Amino acid sequence: MRLPSPNSIYSIVVRCPNWIGDAVMATPALEDIRNLFPSARITVLASEPIAELLENLPCIDEFIIFSRAQGEKTLEFNRIIQELKKREYDLGILLTRSFSSAWMYWKGNVRWRLGFKDHWRSLLLNIAVSLPKEEEHDVFTYRKLLSPFGLMAATRQPMLVVTEDEKAQMQKTLQPLCKDKDLIVLNPGAAYGSAKCWPKERFRGVAEALLTQGKSVIFIGDAKTRALIDEIMDGLSGPVFNFAGRTTIRQLIALLYFSRVVVSNDSGPMHIAAALGKPLVAIFGSTNPKRTGPFATGLVIKKEIPCSPCYKRVCPKNFECMTSISVEEVLEAIEKVYGNT
Repeated sequence: MRLPSPNSIYSIVVRCPNWIGDAVMATPALEDIRNLFPSARITVLASEPIAELLENLPCIDEFIIFSRAQGEKTLEFNRIIQELKKREYDLGILLTRSFSSAWMYWKGNVRWRLGFKDHWRSLLLNIAVSLPKEEEHDVFTYRKLLSPFGLMAATRQPMLVVTEDEKAQMQKTLQPLCKDKDLIVLNPGAAYGSAKCWPKERFRGVAEALLTQGKSVIFIGDAKTRALIDEIMDGLSGPVFNFAGRTTIRQLIALLYFSRVVVSNDSGPMHIAAALGKPLVAIFGSTNPKRTGPFATGLVIKKEIPCSPCYKRVCPKNFECMTSISVEEVLEAIEKVYGNT
């Protein structure tokens, strides 16, 4: 089948990944789409948190936002299909690999449907791309989806935009807390599961050492992580604060913008910090930094354990991949990235 000319594509809908980290890693591909299709209006189809994350990116013209709440999936699925039909998109690009996302584009009468050959959905696509055979970073994988139309020469760093107003509001929040002390942000959670999380006692040890050094420490996470962080912080004295569940995504981005160093498990906030170019220590256990590590930045700590990466949500063994990483090792890494700025 002969591909359409990029100059003949006037409307594009891009189905964005559902996870924050994946969406951040997809931003170079979004930039490529803008450059490959200069005449097109680009709509991003995304859940509300992902749309909030990607606000203000110049490569995006508008969003179609959907809810992932339990009990609303069928209603939202049908609503989006009707929206796609109404808008009559020339090209639909699937950065997701699910069967349902391809089915949605097919039912929504999107003219050209571009996606990876995965999950038995090739028949629903009229531009189907094979997944890379070699293991590579997800930033490269997302970009290779566009290979039928040609790739841009250079791979950009993932990027997020923080507005001046967002900076000013966050600076106003942080000033009375940190009082001009260096701010270190610690992220002890990970949405995927406990197998990605360095032990809470180790995070406490890092926080204790940083407070002794005169730093300010802010813990971040979602509302589910708040109790864990309260436990980590119990008995600590000094400028240490629990922001888990108390920031919007936009506020979290602004908070990370003002950090001096970020220490994080493999998670969405880790990728946000990397996209902002912050000094970063990334702790890996069950996952593979070659695929999902901070792209071209940061310092990764990972031990070579035979069963890692296992990609499991919960460790079925002795958690050696994480327990073999010491507090002292992480503190040395913090000092190293701190000194490189």
